[in-house]
Amino acid sequence: MKKIILLFLCILTGMYEVRACDICGCGVGSYYIGILPDFKKRFIGLRYQYKTLRSHLGPGGTTSYLTTDETYQTAELWGGWNIGKRFRVLGFVPVNFNSRENQGVTMSKSGIGDIAVVGYYQLLDQQHTTANNKLLVQSLWIGGGIKMPTGKYEPTEHKENEDAPNNFQLGTASTDFTLNAMYDVRLMDLGLNANVSYKINTNNRYDYRYGNKFTANILAYYKIRVAPKVTIAPNAGVLYETAEKDQEARKYAVDISGGHSLLATAGVEATLGNISVGGNFQPVLSQQLADLRIKAGNRGMVHVTYLF
Repeated sequence: MKKIILLFLCILTGMYEVRACDICGCGVGSYYIGILPDFKKRFIGLRYQYKTLRSHLGPGGTTSYLTTDETYQTAELWGGWNIGKRFRVLGFVPVNFNSRENQGVTMSKSGIGDIAVVGYYQLLDQQHTTANNKLLVQSLWIGGGIKMPTGKYEPTEHKENEDAPNNFQLGTASTDFTLNAMYDVRLMDLGLNANVSYKINTNNRYDYRYGNKFTANILAYYKIRVAPKVTIAPNAGVLYETAEKDQEARKYAVDISGGHSLLATAGVEATLGNISVGGNFQPVLSQQLADLRIKAGNRGMVHVTYLF
């Protein structure tokens, strides 16, 4: 087990050293996986995510007449398919609802976002009984994915608002790639789940490139069997994100971009036969975004999923 944990930490460290966005967690090009529902073959469901952002902040986070409150909501169709014993494919089809308010005036836009597909290979699938006669189960999945430019991107949005993050988009207009790893270890009903992802962005046709982004989250959970087909799993952990600055014309760094944030995560997952429901709340613990000119708010997510 120690060797497996060491391998996972090596993957995490190696990806972090590359150190590489949209402002962490908000806007286009982000998706959160967390604990997957317990499924043996396939699942399909709907997720709703809510995120906020405050921009145009002065020194020390002071506000002015320029300060803008932005809200990013996503209704997402997502699904997974286990192919044989070693392969897994996840898909994400988001519909974004963005709004921006300044001095009582609200702007909004909505539409399909960037569709993403991620493939995984199961490197480890192990279970055995410990010396105390307790069942220990662990698995490690590694893989990669692609995000396609299906969402609308408006180049005038950035040109007209150069002192604001280029987040108020439905898509990035670029084809991007991810490297992913998922590790889960469980002793009887107590488990630990970790996900890492490194997103490699490319230049879009408007010669704008969002900074590469690294995301890692770790969650502890406990499965409570209420009935033969009913399980409740409260969970808690942390989520960390860091990103490079965006680039224009392949060489100019965009000041209002990049940074890092750390969030706590508390939620619950419940499985009732073939139906899985869950949600979490993610309060911000610390952040340093766009040289402190941006401040992200707390986040939330709920989902309902059908297992088949």
